[in-house]
Amino acid sequence: MGNMSNKKDAERANEINRELNTGLQEHNHAVDKTLNETKDSLRRTLDEARREIPRNTQAVSDFQEHNLQATREITDSYLESQREIIHSFQSVWAPIIENTYDAFWNNWVSPRRAAEVYARTVSNFADNVVTATRTGNNSLVANINAYKTFVDRKKDDVKEFSRLATNSARTFENTSREFGHT
Repeated sequence: MGNMSNKKDAERANEINRELNTGLQEHNHAVDKTLNETKDSLRRTLDEARREIPRNTQAVSDFQEHNLQATREITDSYLESQREIIHSFQSVWAPIIENTYDAFWNNWVSPRRAAEVYARTVSNFADNVVTATRTGNNSLVANINAYKTFVDRKKDDVKEFSRLATNSARTFENTSREFGHT
């Protein structure tokens, strides 16, 4: 009778092990399927993002071109208005004041000289606007490059953390097997 009972217990244990193995295989298959679907979904998403790169590149290019065009229009408009102001000033007041100052001050404070200094100041202002725009564009490119470096660093970090997690899981699996079979 004791033999019968041991035989039934062994058969029952084998049946439970088969069921566990079948369940584990089904579970592993479901996990693999889910992870593969996630990987495929991610690839599709990345492919879609990759297709948008030319549009994004064009947007940055258009932005920079727009800034340069606006800067040119601003400086042209400003310089033209300053030209008109200087010409108006010179045409009305320059001859009168120059004649007066010529007699006393030897031309060093003439309106014509003041207009030249003012014109140089205006030119310097326009150069500063162009330089500021160029600096802004350079900062934009530098920030884009810094972000690219950041993303690359995070990619490497995730790979390293994934490797650590995988090694930890394997260690846990091996340790569990050792203690489960003793």
